[in-house]
Parts: sequence; structure tokens; C-alpha cells
Amino acid sequence: MRFFTNFLCFAILLLSSCQNADTSSKAATATDATTPTATAPAAKTTGGKQYTLTPVNSGVEFPNAKIEYSHFSNGQFGFNVNNYQLGAQTTDAGDLMCANSDKGQHIHLIFDDAPYAAKYTNNFDYTKEDGRYYMLAFLGKSYHESIKTPDAFVAHRVSVRDNSIYARSNIKDPVLFYSRPKGTYVGKDAEKVMLDFYLINADLEGQAYKVYADINGERHLIDKWQSYFIEGLPYGENTITLTLVFNSGEKVPTKLNPVTRTFTLKKDPAG
Repeated sequence: MRFFTNFLCFAILLLSSCQNADTSSKAATATDATTPTATAPAAKTTGGKQYTLTPVNSGVEFPNAKIEYSHFSNGQFGFNVNNYQLGAQTTDAGDLMCANSDKGQHIHLIFDDAPYAAKYTNNFDYTKEDGRYYMLAFLGKSYHESIKTPDAFVAHRVSVRDNSIYARSNIKDPVLFYSRPKGTYVGKDAEKVMLDFYLINADLEGQAYKVYADINGERHLIDKWQSYFIEGLPYGENTITLTLVFNSGEKVPTKLNPVTRTFTLKKDPAG
């Protein structure tokens, strides 16, 4: 009888211990699941990543900046620009300490997935082969960050013949245009480079779309449309591929998707 009583007590204690352990485990699991959601940055840079993406915190905004298409005829491009000074230095350029154009604020003009042309006046000479293209023009700060407001860009499907646009229409499908990084970065400019792109008909805020940024093969998920500084890149040639995806992670079956660019970082030759 005493043996049975002792065995019964031992079984009760063992059962109670298991129930407490199970409750603690469930509580820990719930905490782990909710904490990252509250603190996750816009660009996901999980442990083990070589490169970091940090939002560009520009203190200068241009909410009323506006650009409108005027013409592309006989090799002459024209845009109407209001509430924005082309050729001026953006006032916080020195604070951000990144690559900056000494020619000032400008227009980024992009056809399809080709690198942009920087234009510092609203009228300029331009040559384009005959064909049908996706065309984007947006206002950029002197350090090349795009202005992402509704009036700061022009986006059309255009038909070009004899260096003239003879037909154009609104873009109806979701499109991602690549902007930066571009070219060669030297010395201090190579320490952090700006990642910037432009979205048409693709709202990341609504959670319908996201962007994969594959940096030298390392994938980063971007779920907020803004500019980012990339740090930790090696000297030499680097490659970025941007892919517009659905919230599920599936690639959006649209034109110009994905887009890949190669750029170069160099040490300061002065040492």
C-alpha cells in the first residue's frame, strides 16, 4: 500500500511538471512570433547578411514639385517643371555624405530597363532609336534620390520614330524601373551607396507587392517604397537584381522584370 501511494504521488508530480513545461513553451513561442513584427525594419536584413540596407532619412522634401511631358520632336525633348529648381544643390546633400552631383538637381529619363540619363535642364537634345518603349521621367535630388510624389514623375508607353514621339498612352501594368546604384563610386562615396527605384502601378504599402533586392546574390526583401543606403559592399564589381513580386513571393509576370545592374566601387587613389 505504501509503495502504491508513493508511486501515485510521483506520477502526479511528473504530470504537473510536464504541464508547466508545455505552458512555458507555448508562452515562449507566442513571444517569439510577435516581437519581430513590432520591430522589423522596412528592409529585412536578418542575421548572417553581409550587406545592410538602411532607409535614407532625407530632411528635404518637395511635396509640390511637378513635372509634365511637353514634347519629343526632331531630337528635342521638353518637360514643364514647376516648384522645383533644376541645377540647384539639394540643401541636405552634405549631411547625407553620399555620391552627389555637382551639377545639382535633375531629371532622370529612362526608356525600358536601360540606365537613366541625367538632364539638368527641362529642354535638351536627345537621340532615341525607332521603337515602342516604356518611358519614365522623374525629378531627382542632387544626390540622385527620386522624389516619389504623384506629380513628380511622368510615365508613358511611347512610340518613337525619327527621334520623335508620335504616340503615347498611360502605363497600365505594374512596372519597376531601376535607378541607382549606377556607374563607379570612389573613396568616401563607396562606403555607402544609394539603392533607388521607381514603381508604377505597384503599391508596396497595400501589401499587394514587394521587391526582392538580390545584392551580389544575397536576397533582401523590401516592403516599403523608399530609398536605402547599402553598406558592406566590397571594392570591385557588384551586381544588383531587383524583382517585383506578389506578396506571396511569386514574380510578377510583367515587362522589364527583373532588372539587373552592375556597378563598381574603388578605393580612393590618394590613399
